[in-house]
Amino acid sequence: MDHARPLPAYLIKRYHGWKATGYQENASWYRHLANEGQHPRAMVISCCDSRVHVTSIFGADQGEFFIHRNIANLVPPYEPDGNQHGTSAAVEYAVTALKVAHVIVLGHSSCGGVKGCLDMCEGHAPALEEKTSFVGRWMDILRPGYDRVKELPEEKKAGALEKEAVLVSLDNLMTFPFVREAVETGELSLHGLWTDIGEGGLEAFDPETRTFQQL
Repeated sequence: MDHARPLPAYLIKRYHGWKATGYQENASWYRHLANEGQHPRAMVISCCDSRVHVTSIFGADQGEFFIHRNIANLVPPYEPDGNQHGTSAAVEYAVTALKVAHVIVLGHSSCGGVKGCLDMCEGHAPALEEKTSFVGRWMDILRPGYDRVKELPEEKKAGALEKEAVLVSLDNLMTFPFVREAVETGELSLHGLWTDIGEGGLEAFDPETRTFQQL
């Protein structure tokens, strides 16, 4: 492990600031979480994008959300092939071990992963089409969504595909037998959201109208 390096000084300073204030002011709550374990009510699947701050959007405390982040907040289809699947493992743990009541897929505006998928599907990103591109192969999950927006005007495609990323993920969640069973028995509900980073807006998918509605 000799390739590891010391943590940057500014992060160490921030840690000490948090330990002296945020932690000390809530030490009993942190000890409760440590001793009693986590019991989150919801899982949130969001993008790795540093501008998406799930806990701030919902004013959540530690222990409230089980959060999984990946490129473009995508859930792959159920594929029990014996290989390593990080997102599928997180979904499995949340639903079967933690018994969350809700799984929320949160998309967002100006998503770089979605833009990459759009470019790739339209032949403008040959590097992403290479088999060696981890991002490209991950964004293949969103190709069915691209097929549904490819006839839209150019200026509307990216935003529409961001919301398709949410819908594709919701559809793929239902391919997991343990998710489908929990949904059908009423123990679990699935939710699709999209947030506008610049405006602070939040839209929820309405299954009856098949549209996203401002909350």
